[in-house]
Amino acid sequence: MTYSIGQVAESTGISVSTLRYYDREGMFPELTRSDGGIRVFTERELGTLRVIECLKAAGMPIRDIKEFLTWCQEGDASLSKRQAMFQARLAEVERQLTALEETRNHLLYKCWYYDTALALGSEATVRSLPPEAVPEALRPHRL
Repeated sequence: MTYSIGQVAESTGISVSTLRYYDREGMFPELTRSDGGIRVFTERELGTLRVIECLKAAGMPIRDIKEFLTWCQEGDASLSKRQAMFQARLAEVERQLTALEETRNHLLYKCWYYDTALALGSEATVRSLPPEAVPEALRPHRL
């Protein structure tokens, strides 16, 4: 099945201008054009887009994504480089998730703190509560 750039933009939420940019940057090496010069996307390009969007969401810069796509064109000769890249990116995402979880926990504590202060009418009252008055899951995050 083939798709126009508009169909791809609509189905993926990626703007037409971004899709054109990716094409200009060589990120779709097998992308063909119709006799009228219109880009013709296939499932291959949609798969490439899923990888690009995943890597972007994981914080990878476009230049590194382009390098990865170049490695893909090399075939099996670059398998170890691609594996190492994904392992490094996964480790970074896991580090970010840990940091985000810690941030979430601090936010949960602060929400409880201010909810309690409003309910009791004073921050001083919350500050004077014994540690066991803080919900157990939030105690490690008491500031």
